[in-house]
Amino acid sequence: MTSLAEINRMSQAAFVAAFGDVAEHSPWVAEAAWHQHPFAKRENLIAAFEKAMSEASEAAQLALIRAHPDLATKARLTQDSSSEQAGAGLDRLTAEEFARFTALNEAYKARFGFPFIFAVKGATKGQILAAFAARIANSPDVEFSTALAQIARIFRFRLEDRVSA
Repeated sequence: MTSLAEINRMSQAAFVAAFGDVAEHSPWVAEAAWHQHPFAKRENLIAAFEKAMSEASEAAQLALIRAHPDLATKARLTQDSSSEQAGAGLDRLTAEEFARFTALNEAYKARFGFPFIFAVKGATKGQILAAFAARIANSPDVEFSTALAQIARIFRFRLEDRVSA
């Protein structure tokens, strides 16, 4: 765990080296969040990541969404994604469950043009599948906003795991 005092002493380069992977393959989020330092509490750090994302262009937001992996994929994942998906049991699917996730991932991407984003930490396979089924009926605008909200949750979970309160 890193303390806020340590974080507040970091240069931008050191901050990005430490937290550039919080936003999946998108270190620009940490680069922008650093400008909000010093952080009085961990919540301010989390808010800085959310603000960096929310103030980005729609194109940058879409790129951030698209940088996330499909759920239950056999593709190579970042360490955080791998751990989070394993915690939800997505690394231990039956052949039938894997086929269902694959079909849902493909249908979702065909409809929206980006992967289904769900902050899986603390969720079960059943909860994730229920969210998939419910959200695929959303409008593209609603789902774009929902994806960003889920990414903000992912930021929160990852920063809470790395930064002491």
